Amino acid sequence: MKIRSLFTFPLIAFCVSTAFAQAVKPVPPDERFKADILVIVAHPDDETEVTGYLARAIFDEHKRVAVIFGTRGDGGGDATGQEQAAALGAEREVEARRALGVLGVTNIWFLGGPDTPGQDVLRSLETWNHGSALGQAVRLIRLTRPEVIMSWLPEYVAGENHGDHQASGVIATEAFDMAADPTAFPEQLAAPRDRDNIGNLTEGLHPWQAKKLYYVTDATNPGFQAGKGPRYSTEDESPAKKAPYYKIAAEEMSFHLTQGDTGQMAKTAMEKGDYTYFRQPVLFITGKSLVHGSVTGDVFESISNEPVPYSAPPGYKSVQRSGVSIELGGPWSFYRDFWQAHGLPQLNDLLPEIGVNVFPGERIQIPVLVRNDSDSEITVTISASVPQGWSEVTGGGSYVAPAHQETPLYFKAKTSLTAGTEPQKLVINAEAPEVTIQPITIVVHPDRAALPQ
Repeated sequence: MKIRSLFTFPLIAFCVSTAFAQAVKPVPPDERFKADILVIVAHPDDETEVTGYLARAIFDEHKRVAVIFGTRGDGGGDATGQEQAAALGAEREVEARRALGVLGVTNIWFLGGPDTPGQDVLRSLETWNHGSALGQAVRLIRLTRPEVIMSWLPEYVAGENHGDHQASGVIATEAFDMAADPTAFPEQLAAPRDRDNIGNLTEGLHPWQAKKLYYVTDATNPGFQAGKGPRYSTEDESPAKKAPYYKIAAEEMSFHLTQGDTGQMAKTAMEKGDYTYFRQPVLFITGKSLVHGSVTGDVFESISNEPVPYSAPPGYKSVQRSGVSIELGGPWSFYRDFWQAHGLPQLNDLLPEIGVNVFPGERIQIPVLVRNDSDSEITVTISASVPQGWSEVTGGGSYVAPAHQETPLYFKAKTSLTAGTEPQKLVINAEAPEVTIQPITIVVHPDRAALPQ
């Protein structure tokens, strides 16, 4: 018996071990959250910029869509009641879920950033807690595994200059480039020790590389978008819904009733049968494509079910300069480096002008960098040519610029309260001994709906 036991037990253990190895299979990602398109925007109702296209993609092309909102829109006005702040944000979260329900979209997340009305992307990234928001976005890309990501344009555009909109575009771009990098937020990728038990700290996700990144904008003058990406008519009729896409878009928008310029407008349009606003085409700007295809081709052109490998962005590289110059600081300086670091050279020359929107009578603040890339200290004199009627002009004067350093300053002025609707030009000049310095020209659009600076 003893001899038999010595041979039997190891054999039984081997058989059990072999059977266990054959029975265990990798656990696949949860298909309930797989998306073909992931929309990353700032506020409830921002998704309406693309719903004319999403209706086509969902109902007639059978694409799966998920949405991430950076905020709950808790900083706006209320067209339906007196609820404000956090209470308003709670209402707008429900409105967003109901609105997207029209399209059958149920996978919706909120990053929890505060609605930050203003025009400075750096301010919005600060209030959102940039790192935390980015980590959440990377997690949700890995969870939803989208083929295509859509977001607001990461650029300061007259009309589309909300800092939160820009922040969502910045985070979407960063997350597009990071989600497939195993060294980015690695705690999200480590396998749980026992997925059926409690107390697991790591998340069990997998790296994911989306294939395309598109941007949208509600710029004051959208002409610059021509030829920069796909264009979709909202006049076409959905074969599945037997209705034009503009009507579906209006119905979706009509749920955002706390917002007068979207939900209430859509409700009125539906009541009157006047869909003029919703007949506008949906215009995309192609940000990145890791598959073959044309800039203006269909969003899903050249996309297959096969995953693509991680594509590392170029990363930031310092630029060798010489001489003395002035340039815009703040958001503009950030974007020059951001586009280069993330491989978006087409955004450098996207806009025909540097433009800002300002409420008449508001104080405008323009960040300026005096760059001295020479070997000697130099004194630079700053002055400005302002439109008629402007007052309280500050920021001019002489500045000592140390060698190989940049000196930040702010040009400030109060704009004219009686400004009409025509754009005005602000020119910032700089002079230095024996040096020619190119001025900065900014086109100022008087706009009574402008956000605060």
